[in-house]
Amino acid sequence: MTTNLNIRWSTALLLLVFPVCAQQSDNNKEEEAEKERLTDSIAIAEAEVEQLMLKKVVLPGEEGVMGTSGKKGYLLEDHAEAARYDSLWLKELSENSSYYNEIQETVINLDTLDPAYKAVDTETLKERLARLNEKTPFNVEYNPSLENVINSFLLRKRGLMERMLTSSQFYFPMFEQALDKYNIPLEIKYLAIIESALNPRAKSRVGATGLWQFMYGTGKMYNLDVSSYVDERSDPIQSTEAACQYLSKLYDIFGDWDLALAAYNSGPGNVNKAIRRSGGQKNYWNLRSHLPRETAGYVPAFLATMYIFEYADEHKLQIKKADRPYFETDTVHVKQMITFDQISELVGVSQEDLKTLNPSYKLNIIPKIEGKTHVLRLPKWAVGKFVNNEPAIYAHVEKELAQREKPLPQLVQAEERIRYKVRSGDYLGRIAERYGVGVSQIKRWNGLRSNNIRVGQRLTIYPRKPVTTATQTASNNSASTSNAKTHVVQKGDSLWTISKKYPGITIDNLKKWNRLSSNNLIPGTRLKLCECSS
Repeated sequence: MTTNLNIRWSTALLLLVFPVCAQQSDNNKEEEAEKERLTDSIAIAEAEVEQLMLKKVVLPGEEGVMGTSGKKGYLLEDHAEAARYDSLWLKELSENSSYYNEIQETVINLDTLDPAYKAVDTETLKERLARLNEKTPFNVEYNPSLENVINSFLLRKRGLMERMLTSSQFYFPMFEQALDKYNIPLEIKYLAIIESALNPRAKSRVGATGLWQFMYGTGKMYNLDVSSYVDERSDPIQSTEAACQYLSKLYDIFGDWDLALAAYNSGPGNVNKAIRRSGGQKNYWNLRSHLPRETAGYVPAFLATMYIFEYADEHKLQIKKADRPYFETDTVHVKQMITFDQISELVGVSQEDLKTLNPSYKLNIIPKIEGKTHVLRLPKWAVGKFVNNEPAIYAHVEKELAQREKPLPQLVQAEERIRYKVRSGDYLGRIAERYGVGVSQIKRWNGLRSNNIRVGQRLTIYPRKPVTTATQTASNNSASTSNAKTHVVQKGDSLWTISKKYPGITIDNLKKWNRLSSNNLIPGTRLKLCECSS
């Protein structure tokens, strides 16, 4: 909706509040005064609406505000209090990334406490667990092992549990909606805390990824796309959908939610083996000693987390209450490849916030792939900025793309490339100069994040000049340098300076053709510039 339309809406509302008499008398000063007050009220309302709406689009390079990287960007405004709230929420969520390792170590190495130190006495715990057992399909029964885990969490992991209570306000409404759709116990939402500490970019040592820790193969089974650009295992919505499907399947197999959880962690095969080794037992606590060590701590950690969330008030756990039930976001279908850097510049959402809201994009780039739909998640206050200015945003992205250096046409058509083996003394600048390309191009072609390279490393290079065999290169070079086949070493010459005088010839060529065992040269020596006899 445009600014003018919003102003008209405001005007219409004000007219309802302050009705104007249809007939006015020129002599009625009171009515004239009322009309002036109404006109002033409308003007004030219009000004306020203008302050809250998008007033002017300023493309980078024109008059406008400075973007996060120093470039001029869009002149956009936002409601200050809403922006502050959203910023605090995103900061809260992004800080959770460090808690993944802590929760994993806790599950694998469950603490055993001295019974003298308890956060809750045994009888009270038994009563509370019995009440939990009445309202959940999980087998929540008291046993000393579970008591130790609960006490450990309350005494030694209290801070971690408080952080999870706070962050759960963002994720749990989404989890509950999906779980309800598949008719899965809503308590399964606590599983994501044990799996990932509510970190969508969490990655285990064996490669399990995302809120629900899918392995590559399992993710593929449930249509989670994993490519160089995208990892949908880190997408909160799509991975939650896949987790519901997988958990439903496991419950169909075992008919018990405790065993379904154990199978989710270690695989159905390990649970079946534990059933066989126990002589056919099917209660989790009877199988526990036959399960892998991590799985043995997995279900107790899940039940302990459930208890702590259900009785957080009784244990006076501190939680930062959200004024709204969940963080308000919305999605936009992206029609063209665009980077987080460009989105940040144009819409005003920081790159860190974009990463938090869009964790499935591995390279911070939203690609355009035929037949695939990719979405951008933004705070609701920023969605309108993107949608209202979509043509201008894509035009700017297209302009930036057109300004980037492209490979020469003949190289694109022929797809000519070489695989260069890094030699001693090489560095990216030297290699780039040798083949007439830029250092940044070599880094992009090979996915390098720094300028560091190692001897023996293979680099893909698309050279600006055709690359042929050493003999052909030397022969061609001879023709282009007055048929020169030798070079007389002058004072100050080195193999590197000589190789630069004769394009296409490398230091290794010179050493091989002249049987040199070192880089030392003696002035007056005649060096062969080709693999020839003279």
